[in-house]
Amino acid sequence: MPTFIMVLHLLTGDDRWLRPPYVPTRNYGLGPNDSGGLPGGVRADIVEAVAEAVTSWANEGPAAVTDPSAETLAQMLSLSMGEQVPIEYGRLAAAELAAPELSPRPRPTRGAGPLVVIVGAGVSGLTLAVFLREAGIAHVIVERNDDVGGTWLRNNYPGCGVDIPSHLYSLSFFPRTWSAYFAKRDELVGYLGDLADHFGLRDSIQFGTEAVRADYDERTRRWTVRLRTRDGAESDIAGDVLVTAVGLFGERTADIPGREVFGGDAVHSASWPADLDLSNRRVAVVGSGASAMQIVPAVVDRVAALTVFQRSPGWVAPAENYFEPMTDEARWLFDHVPYYRRCYRLRLAWTWNDRVHEALRVDPGWPHPDRAVNAVSDAHRALFTSYIHSELAGRPDLERVLVPAYPPYGKRILLDNGWYRALRRPHVDVVSEPVAEFTRTGVRTASGAEYPAEVVVSCTGFAVRRYLAPMQISGRAGAELHDRWGADDATAYLGISVPDFPNLFLMYGPNVNPGGGSYMFVAECQARYITDAVVAMRDRGLGVLECRADVHDDYVRRVDEAHNRMVWTHPGMSNYFRNAAGRVVTNSPWRIVDYWAMTDGVNLADFHTEPAPATAS
Repeated sequence: MPTFIMVLHLLTGDDRWLRPPYVPTRNYGLGPNDSGGLPGGVRADIVEAVAEAVTSWANEGPAAVTDPSAETLAQMLSLSMGEQVPIEYGRLAAAELAAPELSPRPRPTRGAGPLVVIVGAGVSGLTLAVFLREAGIAHVIVERNDDVGGTWLRNNYPGCGVDIPSHLYSLSFFPRTWSAYFAKRDELVGYLGDLADHFGLRDSIQFGTEAVRADYDERTRRWTVRLRTRDGAESDIAGDVLVTAVGLFGERTADIPGREVFGGDAVHSASWPADLDLSNRRVAVVGSGASAMQIVPAVVDRVAALTVFQRSPGWVAPAENYFEPMTDEARWLFDHVPYYRRCYRLRLAWTWNDRVHEALRVDPGWPHPDRAVNAVSDAHRALFTSYIHSELAGRPDLERVLVPAYPPYGKRILLDNGWYRALRRPHVDVVSEPVAEFTRTGVRTASGAEYPAEVVVSCTGFAVRRYLAPMQISGRAGAELHDRWGADDATAYLGISVPDFPNLFLMYGPNVNPGGGSYMFVAECQARYITDAVVAMRDRGLGVLECRADVHDDYVRRVDEAHNRMVWTHPGMSNYFRNAAGRVVTNSPWRIVDYWAMTDGVNLADFHTEPAPATAS
């Protein structure tokens, strides 16, 4: 209903749809609020009006409001969400609503401008390739896997799926009518494969090829990238611009010590064997984060016994339509009703992206900093705590260990996909201490207690703070990027560029992981920005675009100051966002709408520039 109201106003221009009795109730939590809290008779009026408006549009021509202003869209969104949506989000919505779906372009020929070498054919690399192809910029992608998809291709464990609604966790220029509101991994991998096929990207990709190092030549103003195939053969490729699109979740954490003595099967969630059989076996799952939360409910009915080892609990939000398939009727709306898909996506974007940002900022006057960072955070804590208690009613032993003590969103928020119901099963145990090592017959915890297991599944995550590892990158005057960053302190202007590394751009770099919502939108922001930079190099005859040190340093200072006022620096917990010194390295402190504005076109004044060599081809 809230989406229909937006559609009605755009199709008819009639302001009555933005006034009572058609005003929906506030959209609480992360649910879709499909009914809008409206009485049945009002909903029937809306449905009849939509049918008339769509029929009129189909028979008679354009909608009444074809170019809504930012103010109009902010008003429409505020009405449909039942809360105030700021004007800057209206500006973003206007750009999203007006953006065209991109069409396939022929592969650009080399010699027409800078050649871009992209490392990685996941979400970031594919998105950038589409934008570069649209702009006529020649490019090549090197991908170590045998197909596109990046981390989604590599992760194929049971239950693997998207914990962001699929209509939001997708690219604005390449829509899909999904089979479910939260698609599973196979459907998302298929989507990325279809993206590559639709835009003809595969002819630009070298599969089964890893980029092991890259060196910048100040004389030629080009990058040379050393490549290695799976059989060990090495070769070089040279390009004018280098873009790393290897993602945040590429390198796994170290294995649990003593794996060689274990007599059973030991696997990492990111390397799930296709032939692994868990039927009637005793299984240990090490970790209780996102991958564990998807694996446990997916396998609990197959195993003889299941032990989950948890270092600290996570905050879990209810997701009422997590398993709900898209009905044929709903799919018809997305495919045929004008504006419906984009208005639905705008509402999702507000709910899952910037709406939550208020709960992440520290209120220095808040009287209960131990349990929350502000009043909104405390309300979320009360909601989530009540939900956990309702799911674990009658199991005080589980309630004691599964309700976090730190503020909500201090760690990545998780969605309940049957997690608590699985942990309640009689053959499931939760152990609240970390695993220290393998034994011959199972695992031993930090306290010395031993637990038998025939299969151990490590859901211990990824080395997210070791950006670009193990690839080595050498810039101006031989500066090594990993020496600059150290073991865990990566920085970059806009998360994209680094001084002393000319013509190098990062995707999913430091401090761009969204605090809430979809990375797909961030990937589009970065792809648009990098494409604009490369087009500027081509059109202005530039051979060097290098971030100024003062611009970089000022940006990092502002990022750190903003993070000092965010929940992720709360002392009550540890998380993978912070490095050993306590600095937040992975997450962005900005709202999505702020980052969109920051990356809306390159500002050449932020860069040191040099003309292209006269001999450049």
